[in-house]
Amino acid sequence: MLQSKLFAKTLHEDPKDEISINAKLLSRAGFIHKLMAGAYQYLPLGLRTLVNIENIIREEMNKLGANEVLMPALHPKEYWEKTGRFHGFDALFKVVSHFDKEFALAPTHEESIVPLVQRSPLSYKDFPFALYQIQTKFRDEPRAKSGLLRGREFRMKDLYSFHISEESLHTYYELVADVYTRLFLRLGLKTLRVKASGGTFSKYSDEFQVVVPTGEDVIFVADSGEAFNGELMPQHLRSKEVGSIVEHEGKKWAVRKSTEVGNIFKLYTKYSKPFDLSVLLKDGAKGEILMGCYGIGSSRIMGTVVEVHHDERGIIWPQQIAPFQVHLLSLADAGKAAEFSKTLYERIVDMGVSILYDDRSDRTAGEKFADADLIGIPIRAVVSERTTTAGKVEIKKRSEDTIRLLSEQELFEVLLKK
Repeated sequence: MLQSKLFAKTLHEDPKDEISINAKLLSRAGFIHKLMAGAYQYLPLGLRTLVNIENIIREEMNKLGANEVLMPALHPKEYWEKTGRFHGFDALFKVVSHFDKEFALAPTHEESIVPLVQRSPLSYKDFPFALYQIQTKFRDEPRAKSGLLRGREFRMKDLYSFHISEESLHTYYELVADVYTRLFLRLGLKTLRVKASGGTFSKYSDEFQVVVPTGEDVIFVADSGEAFNGELMPQHLRSKEVGSIVEHEGKKWAVRKSTEVGNIFKLYTKYSKPFDLSVLLKDGAKGEILMGCYGIGSSRIMGTVVEVHHDERGIIWPQQIAPFQVHLLSLADAGKAAEFSKTLYERIVDMGVSILYDDRSDRTAGEKFADADLIGIPIRAVVSERTTTAGKVEIKKRSEDTIRLLSEQELFEVLLKK
């Protein structure tokens, strides 16, 4: 892509109404734009990054053998009344049509997935199975804040599994937990599995938390790796300062700030029972259907990655989710260097490597370098009169300070390895 044709432009200053690191950097770098509190527009760079995140999530869900579906965000009121959540879910957006009919804007999809499964002709031989979707969700947050970390409209992957035995549910639950740990590493995040409250879904849940100083949650982490959300700890532990060590039940716990990027729940029959979701078992008896629910906030991941991977100059994207793999900067407007830049860009495109080409003639070299650091693409390649004369290209990784001069062929070899 030519940077001169890129819709979004970088900003010199932080937006005045943003406090969080991710909102400031993503806005300044031209990835997102705030439409209103809790709702962001994804600009070309942001959308490319979000798609990369969701494609990795999709790959891992498909490896699990789950089937992808897409369900409406608009739900009938009566389904939410069946589960008691139309009036019991505080963050539920409610919509009234011109015909005085009420609907729910889904923050989650149990009230949609269960009727779908109920209307499908299923045998006990079909169990266990799992369905997932990646979709836009809505929550009427009383205080939308922290950029992409807490919004009223957000992107999420939700996976639902269906079982006819507790053993099957427990086995699948642990399988997904293992997959989540590896999946988040692919996305550039090291997570901790943290025991937490299940909210309206179940008594308990497991959260996947990323330790980060700017996080909204407080977790307690033992030397063994065992971790609890602060909400599950006794009241007199909760007020301890972040960074301190406390003793509880013979263990030492480190108090950490963190951000949640995923969670898993054993729903059992909490949502299948209200819809009388059941199946005839092998012996002809009526069997209850047990469920598990497994969520990942894909837009939340994008914000969390920025909170974790940045420096004073801007974002440092992990290679696997970056909007482009290489950022080519041309420091010459005419002559051999300019021609070489254009040819190099075309050859890299032909290789199938995603590239952003800063071909702008109205920007100084300093402005181009500053924008490249702010945007945070993993590899920066610079072509100037000096490098062209030497038959080289200047290469620098965004995560490193070392600058190397490589031949065109050496550059191609580096990009192909990546």
